[in-house]
Amino acid sequence: MAVLPKEVLENLISTQCKVFVDATVGGAGHALGVLDRNRKLHFIGIDRDQEALDRAEKTLERYSDRVTLLRGNFRDLKEMLHGIGVSSIDGILFDLGISSYQLAGGRGFSFKDDEELDMRMDTRDVLTAYEIVNSYRQDEIARILYEYGEEWQSRKIAKAIFDRRKKDRIRTARELADIILAVKKKTGKIHPATKTFQALRIAVNDELASLAGGMDAAVDLLSPGGRIGVITFHSLEDRMVKQRFRSDEALTVLTRKAIKPGIEEIRSNPRSRSAKLRIAEKI
Repeated sequence: MAVLPKEVLENLISTQCKVFVDATVGGAGHALGVLDRNRKLHFIGIDRDQEALDRAEKTLERYSDRVTLLRGNFRDLKEMLHGIGVSSIDGILFDLGISSYQLAGGRGFSFKDDEELDMRMDTRDVLTAYEIVNSYRQDEIARILYEYGEEWQSRKIAKAIFDRRKKDRIRTARELADIILAVKKKTGKIHPATKTFQALRIAVNDELASLAGGMDAAVDLLSPGGRIGVITFHSLEDRMVKQRFRSDEALTVLTRKAIKPGIEEIRSNPRSRSAKLRIAEKI
């Protein structure tokens, strides 16, 4: 289910928009709205996940004459677009959330997953969460959890992981979640393993470096008046986006405060509750 769909359309898609890029096309939730709102634009959807692209292709079949789908990391945005003859764009969206089908896809993104720990967005990549959890030093695991997950119990959790793997390898997401539950009590609605899983996913997919590179490329590609929108789901990403927009003299920040989902959207899609949308326009 697309997050902040109305807000994305109202702020990023105008009648003057001719080329629009969805840098994280996923299941094409935003794509449908974009293509319906502006029936003249060409839509370029990018994703690292081949399964996502296969789903998007089926969903967008009736718009095939106006859609181009590309597999790759959005940090390579310039090279990918230049490869299909596109040198400028009028709008771009980065939705940094994990889709429901990825959570259910057996790659270790979900706490209840009994498949082997993986967490790769692109299965062609080498590094997996399994390797980090079972091979990295205890202090390195603690650093990853603290820096990428802002997990204040990082050392305690890293020690529990290290102690457990002395007995046997940690093979599944469920096993890892149970280890964390044993040392970190649950308070409120958020699962105690949330920050650890976030940190591992970011490390496996090099997400923060990819975001920095993707935003740089997007700003360079935007034509004057073109807009960039980024939907984040945790404070690390949001701070990066806010600082990147504010520090660029080529951009006008259009969202003094991030746009957040309303009560109705959160009720219908609880996973949207932490979403924040920031938008800037190329001068």
